[in-house]
Amino acid sequence: MEFAVMDVPAGNLKTKNLTNLKFGELFTDRMFVMEYSPAKGWHSARIEGFHNFSLSPATMVFHYAQEIFEGMKAFTYKGGKTALFRPMENLRRMNDSAERLAMPKFDADLVMKALLELVKLEKGWVPQQKDTSLYIRPTMIGTDPVIKVRASDNYLFYIILSPVGPYFSSGASMSKIIVEDTYVRASKGGMGFAKTGGNYAASIKAGKEAAKKGFDQVLWLDAEERMFAEEVGSMNIFFVIEDTLVTPELDGVILPGITRKSVIELAKYLKLKVVERKVPIAEVVEGLQDGRVSEVFGTGTACVVNPVGTLGYKGKEFRVGEGKPGKFATQLYDHLTGVQYGEKEDAFGWMTVL
Repeated sequence: MEFAVMDVPAGNLKTKNLTNLKFGELFTDRMFVMEYSPAKGWHSARIEGFHNFSLSPATMVFHYAQEIFEGMKAFTYKGGKTALFRPMENLRRMNDSAERLAMPKFDADLVMKALLELVKLEKGWVPQQKDTSLYIRPTMIGTDPVIKVRASDNYLFYIILSPVGPYFSSGASMSKIIVEDTYVRASKGGMGFAKTGGNYAASIKAGKEAAKKGFDQVLWLDAEERMFAEEVGSMNIFFVIEDTLVTPELDGVILPGITRKSVIELAKYLKLKVVERKVPIAEVVEGLQDGRVSEVFGTGTACVVNPVGTLGYKGKEFRVGEGKPGKFATQLYDHLTGVQYGEKEDAFGWMTVL
């Protein structure tokens, strides 16, 4: 299957404000779309104008949440070029999510070609200011207009683009996180490793309650024992324990973040000691008190590396290190973003330059 490129008049960029960007509120002129049916498989792939969809109120995704998505970025690269950060990793992970939610896998090579063409056509939407990028959101939904619990037969796949600034309005400032020991995000055997909306919906109530207490994010514990750290908000979590970078191991509950993977690979490249293992929350709290835990930070596509300044647990607040970004978080953030913007050598082959 190939994809078609529809004739779409380019929007007047002069009327679009690409400065002081908020996250995920502005979208480009074009999108990629294709459909799936049992008879045709994936078909009708095309790049067309950004538009609303018309769906039945009975569409299955509205009722049974058969939906997956991804998030990746394109950057203004050195020499005025545009480059994407590890896009094939995201497409492979999306197919893993599709399998878990009983959805049809897609041809990642075809989608990659279409994605690169879409970004080329929308190059004028890639912002050039520091800490900005073009956010890329592939999505797949079940579209059968049937109110019955089963896998949909028909699906819609699409990619939309959004020029964005920093995910957190505070930019790179320190976050306050609180350990959540009442609600859980996911459990073993569930969908924790899949990038699906249900996982995020499960986090919203705890997030709102944390915000009322003055915290930015929630640190999730395991569902079985409420003893081990898993993820923080929409990010993977890292701890610096006695000069070792420690992160919870992937066990089917934690999302295998692309930024997480990149930080681990980069840390090893920089000769930093890295360990993936279970991390008891008691060890973290004790380590913050006696100094063994010197840094805590989250990683994700949207935020890259987000240092934590305060950890709340059982009614108490514990300061992390000196309350400012530590050497590990700073070094990893500077190096990773340097690669993304073409300011540092891409020793890993991570960037796809257009």
